[in-house]
Amino acid sequence: MQTNPSHVHGATDVPLIDETIGSFFDALARRHAQSNALVVMHQSVRWTYRELAQRVDNLAAGLRRLGLVPGERIGIWAQNCAEWVLTQFATAKAGLVLVNINPAYRHEELEHALNKVACRALILAPSFRDADYLAILRGVAPELAFCAPGKLVSARLPALELVIRLGGGMSDGMLNFDDLMVPASGHELHDLAVLGTMLSPDDAVNIQFTSGTTGAPKGATLTHRNLLNNGFFVGEAMQLTEADRLCIPVPLYHCFGMVLGNLACVTHGSTMVFPGEGFDAQAVLQTVQAEKCTALHGVPTMFIAALDHPAFADYDLSTLRTGVMAGSPCPVEVMKRVIDRMHMEQVTIAYGMTETAPISFQSSVDEPFELRISTVGRVQPHVEVRIVDELGRTVPRGDTGELLTRGYSVMQGYWNDLRKTAEAIDADGWMHTGDLAVIDDEGYCRIVGRSKDMVIRGGENIYPREVEEFLFRHPKVGDVQCVGVPDPKYGEELCACIVLRADTDANAEEIREFCRGRIASFKVPRYVKFVDGFPMTVTGKIQKFALRRQMIDELDLQEEKAA
Repeated sequence: MQTNPSHVHGATDVPLIDETIGSFFDALARRHAQSNALVVMHQSVRWTYRELAQRVDNLAAGLRRLGLVPGERIGIWAQNCAEWVLTQFATAKAGLVLVNINPAYRHEELEHALNKVACRALILAPSFRDADYLAILRGVAPELAFCAPGKLVSARLPALELVIRLGGGMSDGMLNFDDLMVPASGHELHDLAVLGTMLSPDDAVNIQFTSGTTGAPKGATLTHRNLLNNGFFVGEAMQLTEADRLCIPVPLYHCFGMVLGNLACVTHGSTMVFPGEGFDAQAVLQTVQAEKCTALHGVPTMFIAALDHPAFADYDLSTLRTGVMAGSPCPVEVMKRVIDRMHMEQVTIAYGMTETAPISFQSSVDEPFELRISTVGRVQPHVEVRIVDELGRTVPRGDTGELLTRGYSVMQGYWNDLRKTAEAIDADGWMHTGDLAVIDDEGYCRIVGRSKDMVIRGGENIYPREVEEFLFRHPKVGDVQCVGVPDPKYGEELCACIVLRADTDANAEEIREFCRGRIASFKVPRYVKFVDGFPMTVTGKIQKFALRRQMIDELDLQEEKAA
């Protein structure tokens, strides 16, 4: 019997919140009615909690007016904006399941996501950066050109009926978001209140797509209990109060923005501050100074961009105190610079995955400096974690194994995919993360690798199998394997290793051009190498670790050391 096994529990005297997001939000908005709730710099939005709550009620009533009923799925495909925040809370109040669509998605990914979970409605922005969302959607559903608004009948998107566009313009076949924001009647508010009493904390409220090693994205289904409690305890680790103002440059479509950002704030009466539609280093610096932000979230590349901005020294960041750095391995030197030069003495590191809502480990503001820069902290309250070997046995402290997690934060499952759910969550309720970790005698955790093949590029998860399956569609590609290789800016970049079909010839740019506009830009391989074959075991299994090492050597890249 082990005297000190790698099995930890997040002990706490603070109970889990046994409420829905809507009921908790309403009560908090009443308590903090006059406090600033939301600031969106690029939209000149500045709302108190009372004003935010009124708008959330108006939108929730507007969605119900369209005939949407509890349990139905509604997608949102947009950059960071006030409407995204309204939609997050309004759908929760209306009992709908919000489906996050990655702003980088293109035709095929959009079609898959909407069909996988049978979205009846979609809220979308007209465009973002180089993407024309309206044109992309029309490419998948050309029937929009001649259908009545709200009456879409699409061959390729059979479940989708209601398309709601943001902005002031009009588009064929689409409703306008602003038209849903008319003040709710007394009768509608009463109906919303009654509905709220019928919803359960264990109801699904959000679906986020994650691929794993199997290719096509799966819909991780998360509940009110999952998200509300995770946001609360992340905020607790940062010691957030109503006096805090959190700058959120990370995307809302991801748990980082909507849980570690919005829900961490809302559960503590803090202010959500959005510097722009997407990340821009100067906008972040300007916003922190102008809004006297006390906290800042970001992936390491965002912090690096801010620190390295030519005008960094011109901005006063002295109000900063805390925040979360997560999304990819956090280099120790970057952590030191953030603490020293951005005044974030209480910055925390967090680790998790979408399927666990997302955070399982987080450092706290009062832990020793060396532990905060070299580990991902201790297990979160009410969460249970084991480190196991290949046979599923718990390893001793200090030994490496796969990280398994169990507790309130584990998703309901992958939407409409019992087989994949059973592969991820075992009969005892343990979520198998695929990440390799070590827990020391004091309970601090270090993530030392990934047993899955996932590549993390600047905080974006890339699943090689998904890109491989797409590249197989190229007529010249006979075989392909994708691996992550180190990159000083993004942490990792994707390298596609391709065996061409006989009697064909291709170049790297041709392969990349085949990808552009058809898959998200961050999935387009930075490197393309043509090879004769792949390193394999005697049983014919491809050795990706050996292929990765080969590519690092051929590309003359250097491994980066991170915490």
